[in-house]
Amino acid sequence: MSHASTRLRRGAVAVTAMGMLVVPAAGGAATALPDPVGAVGAGPPTPSASGNEVRELTPAVKRQLDGTVRRVMREAGIPGVTVGLWTPDKGQYVRSFGVADKSTGRQMSPDLYLRIGSETKTFTVTALLELVDQGKAGLDDTIDKYVSGVPNGDRITLRQLAGMRSGLFNYSEDDAFFKVLTSDPQRPFTPQQLLGYSFKHPVLFPPGEKFDYSNTNLILLGLVVEKVSGRPLADYIRTDVLGPVGLGHTLFPVGNEFPRPHSQGYTDQTATGKVEDSADWNPSWGWAAGAMISNLQDLRVWAPTVATGRLPDGGVLISPAIQKQRLTTPATPIPGAGYGLGIFNVQGWIGHNGSLPGYESLTIYLPSARATLVVLLNTDINYKGQEPSTVLGDAITSIVSPDHVFNLPAEPAAR
Repeated sequence: MSHASTRLRRGAVAVTAMGMLVVPAAGGAATALPDPVGAVGAGPPTPSASGNEVRELTPAVKRQLDGTVRRVMREAGIPGVTVGLWTPDKGQYVRSFGVADKSTGRQMSPDLYLRIGSETKTFTVTALLELVDQGKAGLDDTIDKYVSGVPNGDRITLRQLAGMRSGLFNYSEDDAFFKVLTSDPQRPFTPQQLLGYSFKHPVLFPPGEKFDYSNTNLILLGLVVEKVSGRPLADYIRTDVLGPVGLGHTLFPVGNEFPRPHSQGYTDQTATGKVEDSADWNPSWGWAAGAMISNLQDLRVWAPTVATGRLPDGGVLISPAIQKQRLTTPATPIPGAGYGLGIFNVQGWIGHNGSLPGYESLTIYLPSARATLVVLLNTDINYKGQEPSTVLGDAITSIVSPDHVFNLPAEPAAR
């Protein structure tokens, strides 16, 4: 397998047995939200709120963060990044660094839209869990009840798809797919075409046997949402997920549309291997696994919402019983990290990251401190085998939450 097509696996906790997606301001303070029920099984126990989980964001700490972000940007060659950190009683930190457009020198700013890649998975799985709450689908239903032609479809459950334990081959690892994508990055893909790239490969293991991150799983869950709801996935997410939460600056694009103002994106996942601007690439190849767009303030609201199942006004988005299942999982191969139903826990931080050509993001919530961290950047080019969003997440949390450092191993060499 080529190195480039292996990198297209990325988009969340990309290490060892995991491959992640790389295709691709509302109000509502996190302070009003309760801690989530349950915790992702492989993550460390979440302490009760003690007030000492996050450092006071004093001017000195903010200067330290400024210097650290600039250092990582310089070392990793990141053109632009926006960082937002909010706590109920330790202050907040919102900064943009660098440029949004290298050709014009336009500065990065907190109001820009960016593509969020695999963070889309949290929205797709939320849509599914809403339908489960309504009794219209069951997590232990097998996928063949909704989609025909799936290898092992009579054995793979919706729970296993959402928890990355289906054994289905990840379509974005297919070399033919990579060649088609990079030869014409603006071409559209249908969900059926994406599944075709997966289903021509044998299954990797029996359902439920182990964890292996596959974008194929989310394409199938997107089709389940459409069949059960009787509506296009983008429409259901807009009205039944984004609407109740009040996310007016988050969208599921149909093609390569991109609201303004947005940042340009810089990637080396190209046919030539040279760095290109990917802002006008079509993210349909990520669909339910990675096509969505958002901004800093919306992701600030989404982080505690998805981690707790509760709306910013205190209402319920996902019932406590189903939310507990979302946040519970068998162990993964990564020390200190667990993956639930479309969501991870890394050293106590709950959420997801995203990566697709030109863009990366990290949106996480620390229940013990009711702290939210959002990082948005306009490149996906690896630095020393790691995604730049992971490098930034590690550097930032090492300063502000030293007992809960968002640390993941570097991506292994291509097979």
